[in-house]
Amino acid sequence: MRRGMSLIALLSIIVAVTGSCLNHQSEDQEADVIELTLWHNFSGTDLRSQTMQSIVQQFRTENDNVELTVRAFTPDKYRSRLTAVAMKGEVPDVFVLWSGSMTTSLAEAKLIEPINPLLDQYPEWRDGFLPNSLEAFTEQDGVYGAPMGLTPTSILYYNQRLFQEHGQQVPTTWHELMHVIEHFKALGITPIMLGNKAEWLAQSSIFSSVADRVTGTDWFLRAVKQEGASFTDPVFIEALSYMRELAEAEAFQEDYDEIDNVEMELRFANGEAAMMIDGGWALTNLAANAPAEVLSELGATVLPTMPGGRGDPNTLAGVVGTGMALGVRETGAKQDAAMKLIYAMSGPDAQRRTLASHQLVSYKIPLDKSTVSPIFAQVYDLVNSVRLTPVYDALLSTEGANALNRGLRELLAGAAEPEEVAMRVQEAQAGAIGIGEK
Repeated sequence: MRRGMSLIALLSIIVAVTGSCLNHQSEDQEADVIELTLWHNFSGTDLRSQTMQSIVQQFRTENDNVELTVRAFTPDKYRSRLTAVAMKGEVPDVFVLWSGSMTTSLAEAKLIEPINPLLDQYPEWRDGFLPNSLEAFTEQDGVYGAPMGLTPTSILYYNQRLFQEHGQQVPTTWHELMHVIEHFKALGITPIMLGNKAEWLAQSSIFSSVADRVTGTDWFLRAVKQEGASFTDPVFIEALSYMRELAEAEAFQEDYDEIDNVEMELRFANGEAAMMIDGGWALTNLAANAPAEVLSELGATVLPTMPGGRGDPNTLAGVVGTGMALGVRETGAKQDAAMKLIYAMSGPDAQRRTLASHQLVSYKIPLDKSTVSPIFAQVYDLVNSVRLTPVYDALLSTEGANALNRGLRELLAGAAEPEEVAMRVQEAQAGAIGIGEK
């Protein structure tokens, strides 16, 4: 009897100790779980978004010790949402950011951390980027973004079938463009499809390139810094006047400020307009939603030359585009996991998959043209044959870019004059960089 009691007591001790160990093991496992937040703008159904969503899901599967909270925004809303939290001194652990003024402002605010250790960990990846790609995300103390693409913003897409059916030539000068607009307008065909609901597209895709052809790149770079050039200079007002000329010629469809760029691209692919001025991002949306026969009818070229323009006409406005950034507060195992996520979304494999999804990349990868649409192959060759010039909102301050976006919207609607818009941009940019402050 006493022996039986001893066995029972021993079993009780074993169960208690085992349970205690299991509880500690469970607590240790919970402690090893790393929580990360990821923000991106790949929320659509286009091939690029599908690819990036797949990469994120693969990361989740392969890293079950990481609890990843993802917020996916539409491209139109992403920048404003990120700016709003950054103004409160907060950013996600890993997120998409733009090169240029956004990288500079977040680095100066010490909200992002250089990713040089990650680049040094994978030297072949680091050395595989095209010239000026990493430099686009570089500030004085390091590289703050892993480039994810190459983004020309001002491609003139045209419907070859409509041009051929109506005996028109693709315009190479501003005079020819206005003639083509007048011709298609008279036929009841929208000359240029536009989707400026979010205001940025008219600036990024049309005006950035038009203005560079008029003013030249050097003038714009000096105006941004307010060093010997002002946005009230006659040459900038002249550039704005060409936007008003497009509006007065009724170049765009009536609801151009009520639809976004995605609907614009689909309606253009549906044959509802002769032309569309848009970025390289349109290719992945078209590839996912337009029939092959429609894609075969599309052509792409640069915007026309401008009368007496100071800028190089054989150019496209464009930027390296977006990159993956690291929130500054990450350290230790959490930083390691965040770096791993950045590499998963921008490393060599991600770059290859991105190119295959009809998105241009700033990485040295040969293109197998048999695997992509004819229009993507055409744009690929076009981008590699021209020089990129600045996109206005990539270098302007947030205040300056907002003033220009709103001003262009009012200018196109006939609610503002070029001189008025120019003054607003000048005041906003000068104020943002502290010019004229006491």
